[in-house]
Amino acid sequence: MTSTVQRAELQAKIWRIANDVRGSVDGWDFKQFVLGTLFYCFISENFTNYIEGGDESINYTKLLDGVITPEIRDDAIKTKGYFIYPSQLFVNVAKTANTNPNLNTDLKAIFDAIESSANGYPSESDIKGLFADFDTTSTRLGNTLEGKNSRLSSVLKGVEELNFGEFY
Repeated sequence: MTSTVQRAELQAKIWRIANDVRGSVDGWDFKQFVLGTLFYCFISENFTNYIEGGDESINYTKLLDGVITPEIRDDAIKTKGYFIYPSQLFVNVAKTANTNPNLNTDLKAIFDAIESSANGYPSESDIKGLFADFDTTSTRLGNTLEGKNSRLSSVLKGVEELNFGEFY
């Protein structure tokens, strides 16, 4: 796929995400939610690729959190600067976004966990506040829990459908 075609496809899909969440979310807030979600998707993919290390026999997204040893976690934080458990990965959260009645608070807990994973490590100052502008409990997403979760789910599902190709 050419970069021009790919760029046009990405723009069209991002526009569709904007239409899905239009209403209570203004332009600036929309950018924060979409860019935050894109970043969350990117660091999840990047972290998964790091853990798998090119070994096709490892599928980090399907592992249970309980199999992660403190040594694996510590090594990953020393190398990547942060840690994400398999259940916290973008792909796993997006998979159940439409049916998760606690999506907004689950996302907040995940973002807090990613940020706090660096506590006590040299990367702490770089990771602290990473998701500060992505307020999953904001009334800008809606006045009801259902409204917030619906808009968050739309953004997650929209980003999930994006094809980053060579840009990713």
